Amino acid sequence: MHKRHILMGLAMMLGTAGFTQVDLINKVKDNQSENAKEGFQWETVVDVERMAVENQGASGTCWSYSSNSFLESEMARQGREPVDLSEMFIVRTTYEDKADRYVRMHGNLTFGQGGALPDVVDMYRKYGMVPESVYAGLNYGTDYNQHSEMEAILKGILDAVVANKNKQLTPVWKQAYSSVLDAYLGDYPKEFQYMGKTYTPKTFANEVVGLNADDYVQLTSWSHHPLYKPCVLLVPDNWAYGLYYNVQMNDMISIIDNALRKGYSVAWAADVSEKYFSWKNGVAYVPEKDYYKMTAEEREAMFNGPKPEMEITPDIRQQGYDNYTTTDDHGMHIVGIAKDQNGKEWYLVKNSWGAGNDYEGYLYVSKNYVRYKTLSLLLHKDGIPANIRKELGV
Repeated sequence: MHKRHILMGLAMMLGTAGFTQVDLINKVKDNQSENAKEGFQWETVVDVERMAVENQGASGTCWSYSSNSFLESEMARQGREPVDLSEMFIVRTTYEDKADRYVRMHGNLTFGQGGALPDVVDMYRKYGMVPESVYAGLNYGTDYNQHSEMEAILKGILDAVVANKNKQLTPVWKQAYSSVLDAYLGDYPKEFQYMGKTYTPKTFANEVVGLNADDYVQLTSWSHHPLYKPCVLLVPDNWAYGLYYNVQMNDMISIIDNALRKGYSVAWAADVSEKYFSWKNGVAYVPEKDYYKMTAEEREAMFNGPKPEMEITPDIRQQGYDNYTTTDDHGMHIVGIAKDQNGKEWYLVKNSWGAGNDYEGYLYVSKNYVRYKTLSLLLHKDGIPANIRKELGV
């Protein structure tokens, strides 16, 4: 995959965090060390089945890629033949629902390419699913996602509807809006052929994907909400006001570890705008020393092998969220555990920026990074330890 496409995908993904595209491309270039891969020795501890790494291109659709990847792994875990699922079908149905809410809210709602992890499960529940081979969503002349023009046109339609120059809404605005999605992504696949059989999105979800949407839960961890109760995750891309169970910071690690060791993977939403997140080197951790207090030599060597990490407390985690240094940047898929040469465990994370980094599209992420920079988790409720499930009542 061309480096340009990877950088465009990253820039679009982080755009909702308030950075310009140029700023983000420069961040990607800076966050790396020379020959970093030689400094790590990895031993696999857990490796969950998943499908190939994909590239979201120049689109802010990581939430769809990560959660669809998660559903593919869930199919495999439940003994079904995993199918390459259509990210763009979920994007399309989300745009339809988001438009309805945007108009009902008189435009007072975040509208854009971003989304939240539960959006995929919600769309799967409401509309079903189709395979990638049926709905690739590339009707506009490129072989990779490029959504800026489509987003601008869609928002223009909605803003015109909200402005309401006719003093009442027309009965056809949704038809006009959907026609743009048809033009860019393809006609809505009401019925299609797959493996010699005819399906609708609903029958394909029921008969082929076979997952129960009610089995999946979202988790987060903040001190400004009661523990073990549902709360609304207050980030702009949670446009549907999705509910998340609020757990303790270290519960997140216990939950991820328990899930992975039992064969469950985890969809993960996190901040990736820090200098200690290196896409190129495929490593993310929290250095013991603040980046801005490091020498030039220390910065150059940041990813050249395991380094001591800062201790993360719930207060430090909360401060990051409150101060906008932890922002809702990116969705990924946690698919394994590995040990470094010192015996320390890291999470193996599948990304959606293509295979152009040191680990062919994967990253090794420290548990401290997860403690500090996680926004939310999505997983099957049976992957949660029994004592925490009891607290949550799920």
